[in-house]
Amino acid sequence: MRHRAALSAEAGATPRPAWLPILLGFLTAVGPVSTDMYLPAFPAIEISLGARTGSAQITLATWFAGLAVGQITQGTLSDRFGRRGPLICGTLLYTLASVGCALAPDMFWLSTFRALAAFGGSASMVVPRAMVRDLADGYAAARLMSQLILVMGAAPILAPTLGGAVLGFGSWHTIFWITAAYGAISLALVSSLLPDTLPETRRIKLGPAALLTRYAAIARERSFVTHALEGGFCMFGLFAYLGGSPVVFEELFHLRPAAYGMVFGLCAAGFIAASQVNSLILPRFGSAFVLATAVRIALLATAALAVIAFLGRGGVIAVIVPIFINSTSLGFVMPNATVGALSRHATHAASASALLGTLQFLLGALSGTLIGLASDGTARPMALLMMAGAAGAVVADFYRPRSS
Repeated sequence: MRHRAALSAEAGATPRPAWLPILLGFLTAVGPVSTDMYLPAFPAIEISLGARTGSAQITLATWFAGLAVGQITQGTLSDRFGRRGPLICGTLLYTLASVGCALAPDMFWLSTFRALAAFGGSASMVVPRAMVRDLADGYAAARLMSQLILVMGAAPILAPTLGGAVLGFGSWHTIFWITAAYGAISLALVSSLLPDTLPETRRIKLGPAALLTRYAAIARERSFVTHALEGGFCMFGLFAYLGGSPVVFEELFHLRPAAYGMVFGLCAAGFIAASQVNSLILPRFGSAFVLATAVRIALLATAALAVIAFLGRGGVIAVIVPIFINSTSLGFVMPNATVGALSRHATHAASASALLGTLQFLLGALSGTLIGLASDGTARPMALLMMAGAAGAVVADFYRPRSS
C-alpha cells in the first residue's frame, strides 16, 4: 500500500520502486507472447482444422483488429477509473479467451476467441504506456519506455522458439494453454502488486460526446498524428513480417519450427539492443534526429529485401539480413515515436495512448489481412508490404514538426 500511495503522487516528484519497469514490461509482453508464440504453428493449425494454406494468417488479422478496438476502449476506461481496475478486468478476459483458443474446433472459433483475447489483452498494452506518461516525460519517459522494451523484449525472442519447441512434444493447442497460464500469472501480479499511478483528482469523467471531442482534439494535433503515423506505418511493416514469415521461412525455405524461432529471435534481439542503445544516444543526438534516421534506414533495408525477393536469389541468409536491419531500426523508432505522440497529452495520457495503439493495430489488421490475401508462397508479398510501411513512415516524418 505504501508503494501505491507514493506512486499516486504527481508525476515528476514521484519515486517508483525499481521493480516497476520489470512488472510493466512483463504485462506489456502479453502482446508479443500472444502474437509471436503461435507463429511457428500456422501450418499445423491449418492442417489440424482442415483449412487452406495461408488461412491461419486471418487469425492474426482478427487479433490485431481486437487490439485496435480494445485499446481505444481500455484507454477511456483507464482515464475514467484509474489504471488497475481496467487492467484486472482486461487480463481476466484475455485469460478466459485464451482457454477458448485452446479448445477452438475450427478456424472461425479460433479467430473469434483471438479477437476476444486481443480485446482483453489490449489493456496490458495501453495501461503500462499510460503509466509511463503518468510518471515521466521527455528523456526520462524515453528511458523508462526503453526499460519496458528491454523487459518485454524477452518475449519476442523466446516466444517463437518456445512455440517451436512446444510443437516438438505437443500440439498447437498446448501453445494456447501456455498463453492462458501467462494471463493467469499476469492477473495475479496486477491484483497483488501493481500500484495505481492515476490519483482520483486526475481521473476524467466524460460522457460519450465529450470523449469523442477529446479524441478528435488529439487526432488534430500535428505532433501526435505524425509521430503516431511513423510508429504505425513501421508497425504495418512489422505485422507484414509477422504474418508472412511463417510462409517464407517454413514453407519456402523449409526451416523447421525451432529454426524459424531462432531466426525470429535474432531479429527481435536486434530490436531490443537498439532500444537500449536509443536511451544512451538520445542526450547527444536528440529524439528527432534518431527517429528520422531510423525510418530511413528501415526504408533502405526493406527496399533491399524487395529486390532480393523479386530476384529470388541469395537464399535464406539474403532475406534474413535486411529483415534484421529493419527490425533493429524499429528499436529506435518505437520508443521515440511513442513518447513523441504522448508528450503533449499529459492530462489524458491513456486516451492518447489508446488512440495511438488503435491506429497502429488497425494498420496491423490491414497488413495481416493483405498478407493473407496476397500470400503466393514467395517472399514478394511480405517484402512489398514491409517496404510500403517503411515508405509511409518516411513520409510521416517529412511532415513532423521540426521542433519535435
